[in-house]
Amino acid sequence: MNEDSVRLLKEVNSGCKNATDSFGQVMDFIKDEKLKALIDKYNKKHVKVGDECHQLLNDHGRDEKDPPTMAKAMMWFTTEVKMMMDDDDSHIAKLLADGCNMGIQSLNKYMNEYEQAGQEEVDLASRLVDIESELYDKLMPFM
Repeated sequence: MNEDSVRLLKEVNSGCKNATDSFGQVMDFIKDEKLKALIDKYNKKHVKVGDECHQLLNDHGRDEKDPPTMAKAMMWFTTEVKMMMDDDDSHIAKLLADGCNMGIQSLNKYMNEYEQAGQEEVDLASRLVDIESELYDKLMPFM
Protein backbone atom coordinates (compact mmCIF):
# COMPACT_ATOMS: atom_id res chain seq x y z
CA MET A 1 0.00 0.00 0.00
CA ASN A 2 1.53 3.31 -1.08
CA GLU A 3 1.57 6.52 0.99
CA ASP A 4 -1.25 8.16 -0.98
CA SER A 5 -3.45 5.14 -0.22
CA VAL A 6 -2.62 5.38 3.48
CA ARG A 7 -3.28 9.13 3.57
CA LEU A 8 -6.60 8.76 1.76
CA LEU A 9 -7.74 5.97 4.08
CA LYS A 10 -6.83 8.05 7.11
CA GLU A 11 -8.93 10.95 5.82
CA VAL A 12 -11.88 8.67 5.07
CA ASN A 13 -11.59 7.18 8.55
CA SER A 14 -11.39 10.62 10.15
CA GLY A 15 -14.46 11.74 8.21
CA CYS A 16 -16.41 8.71 9.40
CA LYS A 17 -15.47 9.49 12.99
CA ASN A 18 -16.53 13.13 12.61
CA ALA A 19 -19.88 12.04 11.21
CA THR A 20 -20.61 9.44 13.87
CA ASP A 21 -19.61 11.90 16.60
CA SER A 22 -22.03 14.46 15.14
CA PHE A 23 -24.83 11.93 14.87
CA GLY A 24 -24.35 10.96 18.51
CA GLN A 25 -24.28 14.58 19.61
CA VAL A 26 -27.62 15.51 18.03
CA MET A 27 -29.54 12.25 18.47
CA ASP A 28 -30.99 13.14 21.89
CA PHE A 29 -32.34 16.43 20.52
CA ILE A 30 -34.26 14.85 17.62
CA LYS A 31 -38.03 14.65 18.10
CA ASP A 32 -39.15 13.19 14.76
CA GLU A 33 -38.87 9.39 14.81
CA LYS A 34 -38.34 9.27 11.03
CA LEU A 35 -35.36 11.61 11.32
CA LYS A 36 -33.99 9.52 14.20
CA ALA A 37 -34.31 6.37 12.10
CA LEU A 38 -32.59 8.06 9.16
CA ILE A 39 -29.67 9.21 11.31
CA ASP A 40 -29.37 5.77 12.88
CA LYS A 41 -29.30 4.14 9.44
CA TYR A 42 -26.59 6.48 8.15
CA ASN A 43 -24.62 6.23 11.36
CA LYS A 44 -24.39 2.48 10.74
CA LYS A 45 -23.22 3.10 7.16
CA HIS A 46 -20.49 5.45 8.40
CA VAL A 47 -19.41 2.95 11.06
CA LYS A 48 -19.17 0.22 8.41
CA VAL A 49 -16.96 2.33 6.12
CA GLY A 50 -14.86 3.40 9.12
CA ASP A 51 -14.41 -0.23 10.15
CA GLU A 52 -13.29 -1.13 6.61
CA CYS A 53 -10.74 1.71 6.68
CA HIS A 54 -9.51 0.62 10.08
CA GLN A 55 -9.10 -2.97 8.87
CA LEU A 56 -7.21 -1.95 5.72
CA LEU A 57 -4.88 0.28 7.72
CA ASN A 58 -4.29 -2.44 10.33
CA ASP A 59 -3.65 -5.04 7.63
CA HIS A 60 -0.77 -2.85 6.44
CA GLY A 61 0.57 -1.99 9.89
CA ARG A 62 -0.75 1.57 9.85
CA ASP A 63 -2.59 3.54 12.48
CA GLU A 64 -5.91 5.22 11.89
CA LYS A 65 -6.30 8.98 12.10
CA ASP A 66 -8.43 10.65 14.71
CA PRO A 67 -9.85 14.08 13.94
CA PRO A 68 -7.59 16.82 15.38
CA THR A 69 -8.48 17.38 19.04
CA MET A 70 -8.90 21.15 18.73
CA ALA A 71 -11.06 20.85 15.61
CA LYS A 72 -13.15 18.17 17.30
CA ALA A 73 -13.61 20.32 20.41
CA MET A 74 -14.57 23.37 18.35
CA MET A 75 -17.04 21.32 16.31
CA TRP A 76 -18.60 19.92 19.48
CA PHE A 77 -18.82 23.35 21.13
CA THR A 78 -20.27 25.00 18.01
CA THR A 79 -22.92 22.30 17.68
CA GLU A 80 -23.83 22.53 21.37
CA VAL A 81 -24.25 26.32 21.16
CA LYS A 82 -26.36 26.03 18.02
CA MET A 83 -28.51 23.35 19.63
CA MET A 84 -29.06 25.51 22.74
CA MET A 85 -30.21 28.36 20.51
CA ASP A 86 -32.47 26.22 18.33
CA ASP A 87 -33.01 22.48 18.82
CA ASP A 88 -35.75 22.18 16.21
CA ASP A 89 -35.51 19.13 13.94
CA SER A 90 -35.23 21.34 10.87
CA HIS A 91 -32.19 23.02 12.42
CA ILE A 92 -30.65 19.63 13.18
CA ALA A 93 -31.25 18.52 9.58
CA LYS A 94 -29.54 21.70 8.34
CA LEU A 95 -26.53 21.17 10.63
CA LEU A 96 -26.15 17.58 9.41
CA ALA A 97 -26.61 18.60 5.77
CA ASP A 98 -23.86 21.20 6.23
CA GLY A 99 -21.65 18.43 7.62
CA CYS A 100 -22.43 16.23 4.60
CA ASN A 101 -21.48 19.06 2.28
CA MET A 102 -18.18 19.60 4.10
CA GLY A 103 -17.47 15.88 3.98
CA ILE A 104 -18.18 15.66 0.25
CA GLN A 105 -15.89 18.60 -0.45
CA SER A 106 -13.08 17.27 1.75
CA LEU A 107 -13.21 13.76 0.34
CA ASN A 108 -13.15 15.00 -3.24
CA LYS A 109 -10.21 17.26 -2.40
CA TYR A 110 -8.29 14.34 -0.91
CA MET A 111 -9.13 12.00 -3.79
CA ASN A 112 -7.66 14.60 -6.15
CA GLU A 113 -4.68 15.32 -3.89
CA TYR A 114 -3.75 11.67 -3.32
CA GLU A 115 -3.90 10.72 -6.98
CA GLN A 116 -1.57 7.73 -6.56
CA ALA A 117 -3.96 6.03 -4.10
CA GLY A 118 -4.96 2.51 -5.04
CA GLN A 119 -8.32 1.68 -6.57
CA GLU A 120 -9.60 -0.06 -3.44
CA GLU A 121 -8.94 3.05 -1.35
CA VAL A 122 -10.43 5.40 -3.97
CA ASP A 123 -13.51 3.17 -4.19
CA LEU A 124 -13.97 3.32 -0.42
CA ALA A 125 -13.64 7.13 -0.45
CA SER A 126 -16.11 7.31 -3.35
CA ARG A 127 -18.52 5.10 -1.45
CA LEU A 128 -18.40 7.50 1.49
CA VAL A 129 -19.03 10.45 -0.87
CA ASP A 130 -22.09 8.58 -2.17
CA ILE A 131 -23.30 7.94 1.40
CA GLU A 132 -22.87 11.63 2.27
CA SER A 133 -24.71 12.67 -0.91
CA GLU A 134 -27.59 10.28 -0.21
CA LEU A 135 -27.91 11.51 3.36
CA TYR A 136 -27.83 15.13 2.21
CA ASP A 137 -30.73 14.46 -0.17
CA LYS A 138 -32.71 12.55 2.46
CA LEU A 139 -32.30 15.39 4.97
CA MET A 140 -33.95 17.95 2.67
CA PRO A 141 -37.57 17.02 3.56
CA PHE A 142 -36.77 17.62 7.23
CA MET A 143 -35.71 21.22 6.69
